[in-house]
Amino acid sequence: MSRKLFGTDGVRGRANTHPMTAELAMKLGAAVGRYFRRDGGGTHRVVIGKDTRLSGYMLENALTAGLTSTGMNVLLLGPVPTPAVGFLTRSMRADLGVMISASHNPHQDNGIKFFGPDGFKLSDEAEMEIEAMLEGEIPLAPAEQIGRAKRIDDAVGRYQEFVKTTFPGGLRLDGLKVVIDCANGAAYKAAPQVLWELGAEVIPVGVSPNGTNINDRCGSTHPETAAEAVVTHGAHVGISLDGDADRVAILDETGRVADGDQIMALLAGRWAEEGRLNGGTLVATVMSNLGLERFLQSRGLRLQRTGVGDRYVVEAMRKNGWNLGGEQSGHIVMTDYATTGDGLLAGLHFLAEMARTGQAASTLVRQFETVPQMLKNVRFAAGAKPLDAASVQATIAANEARIQGKGRILIRKSGTEPLIRVMAECEDEGLLVQVVDEIVAAVQAAV
Repeated sequence: MSRKLFGTDGVRGRANTHPMTAELAMKLGAAVGRYFRRDGGGTHRVVIGKDTRLSGYMLENALTAGLTSTGMNVLLLGPVPTPAVGFLTRSMRADLGVMISASHNPHQDNGIKFFGPDGFKLSDEAEMEIEAMLEGEIPLAPAEQIGRAKRIDDAVGRYQEFVKTTFPGGLRLDGLKVVIDCANGAAYKAAPQVLWELGAEVIPVGVSPNGTNINDRCGSTHPETAAEAVVTHGAHVGISLDGDADRVAILDETGRVADGDQIMALLAGRWAEEGRLNGGTLVATVMSNLGLERFLQSRGLRLQRTGVGDRYVVEAMRKNGWNLGGEQSGHIVMTDYATTGDGLLAGLHFLAEMARTGQAASTLVRQFETVPQMLKNVRFAAGAKPLDAASVQATIAANEARIQGKGRILIRKSGTEPLIRVMAECEDEGLLVQVVDEIVAAVQAAV
């Protein structure tokens, strides 16, 4: 059975359009509530967080209605980062955690992500079972067992204190001027406060959400905003988060952007020196640069690749006992501390290296030389299957033969948007451009 509703990171779509309607959110809430209340007895609770999108109010109310209808007690966290939901699900002994967010997408989109009682995202198998429940009648709780809902006022504070406990003892951020871009999103309160409390001089950006400006020319998908602030204020470093703060981009003192690969290389090297990189292995996706793999090999370490999506990185980490992983896009997962990617946490550990070594950000973000990489996206209409076209498959095969031994090609359908992503790496930049452009043209013709 294949999943129709869930993508690589929960359910996502345009607000007030299927599947992101109040009607479906209420039914989804009832289904997942029943899934986690299969025994029908006892007291069950769920925590719900959200980012700053206008549609979050609508979906929060609809999910609350569905969950309470099956007897779940709902604790409303308000705007908090996605990793805070994972943390608080465990901390507050909830049976389920829900995050309402479309991450780095524009405000018109929204999404719903679920966390199990262990604070980790649900498996594919669990999501398929929940989807199957939506096809039939969902048993509701008797009138006397309908759940209650209440707001938790100190959710952000609880998360802030937790994040600070992960910062190395004996270190402070005194003397560091830090730009923090919160993308007008979920971390707009927590991130600047944590940095200030650890001693930094803080230049906040993207901390005035109005419901429609999340990720709007700010955040990790638009790092030029933070880069400009870094240069203007003479900051030592910039930290740019996305709308739900589960990913990060680091900017050095010149405004140059470092992606997740460089951050993972820094942390992996440091942890290996300290003897705490489990199995000598870093877990990353097929999108990570070949340069990262070579960097690790040169230190006797290993890169384990997974499919795209931080959930698959985490699954591999949990299965094998590895404790560091992430994505080139900036999801950094440290399971010693957190159950999912945490942009603020990763940013703090980068700042800790600056404080520990006294080195400039521009030095720390250049752990390895990247192999030239190109990524282009082709948008397609709902229901279209351009990758099945014979012309596209022939073009891909021909270019794989051209690049063999010099690089690699990765073509995949996005799990969160109607996009075909065409990525290639090659030492020969001229050949790289030709290969990507030919495949993109073939896909566009098929679309």
